[in-house]
Order: sequence, then C-alpha cells, then structure tokens
Amino acid sequence: MKQEVIKELSTADLIERLEEERKQLVRLKLNHAVSPLENPNKIKAYRKTIARLMTEVRKRQLTETNQ
Repeated sequence: MKQEVIKELSTADLIERLEEERKQLVRLKLNHAVSPLENPNKIKAYRKTIARLMTEVRKRQLTETNQ
C-alpha cells in the first residue's frame, strides 16, 4: 500500500486496516512455518505496510495533541 493511499484514509479506516494487516501477517507467518510460501517476500511487504500504517496513525495522534 502506497503512502499516498494511506494519507487519504480516515483515522478509523487506518486503525481498521492496521488490524486486518496484522491478522494477515500472522496467518502468513503461520502458513510459512507449516509449509514454505511460494514468495516469502510477502511477509516483508506486510511488515512494511504495517509500519507505514502505524506511522500515519502516530503522526495523526501527535497533530491532534499539539492543536
């Protein structure tokens, strides 16, 4: 997910999407432990997406408290 798309989402949507991405990452890791994934780089991509979402949520929290 690109940063431009993340910035367009509302805060509630961001939090919801973050939870979904975390669940998907857990499922992906579990599947990878049982049988190797065809493309293990997907795990890396999910982690980066989660980090981007968390960064945007934190940035919005900080701007709310400063105003």
